[in-house]
Amino acid sequence: MKYYFDSRIRYSELDENLCLPLHGLVNYFQDCSTFQSEELGIGVEYLKEKGRLWVLTSWQIRIFRYPSLGEEVRTGTWACGFHGFVGMRNFVMETVEGEMLACAYSEWAYMDPVAGRPVRADAGEIQRYGMEEPLEMEYAGRKISVPGEQRFLDPVTVHAHHLDSNHHVNNGQYVAIAAEYLPEGFQVRQLRAEYKRQARLGDILTPGISESSGAYVVTLNDQAGRPYVILEFS
Repeated sequence: MKYYFDSRIRYSELDENLCLPLHGLVNYFQDCSTFQSEELGIGVEYLKEKGRLWVLTSWQIRIFRYPSLGEEVRTGTWACGFHGFVGMRNFVMETVEGEMLACAYSEWAYMDPVAGRPVRADAGEIQRYGMEEPLEMEYAGRKISVPGEQRFLDPVTVHAHHLDSNHHVNNGQYVAIAAEYLPEGFQVRQLRAEYKRQARLGDILTPGISESSGAYVVTLNDQAGRPYVILEFS
């Protein structure tokens, strides 16, 4: 089943160009899926009591136009597939007039956080989400390769404001951190993100960046050089 919520772009959400930044768009999409789960009765408290988590493993977000101050927008989401322990979900953001601002495809792993392993979602949970046809968009692969030699930058320490209720770095925070290393004036029209591991309070993120054919790949790595996340901005 499809779920939508209406909102208005607020000043507190904007960047210096008075537009919603990329990580703000990610937040709208994440909020939308959370709102749907809450309305279906399988949200945050349900998962906490059951000892389960939905963990984002990959994003592909296409941006056609960044909304600006005061624009009224409609954000939507729906499940478009389940396979084993993985759920697939589409997102859209539109103006109230129907202009498509952005769309996305994402994959989520259903996890037992105590055992530290993925598990299958219950049939009843899948039935509540329902299933819709995938959005018509050009789908890229989930895996992201790192081109050429990376340039490594000053490390970032994970602070409390980076965390969400699962006590690890929120997906949008990774995007916000990585986007800081893009060249000034570079406008992202597509984001791909491959989440590998979870960073927690006090962890050190070492950013690496490389460029190929006008696209930038940023990795946020642990101190041993293993990536928490790989992000491609194009």
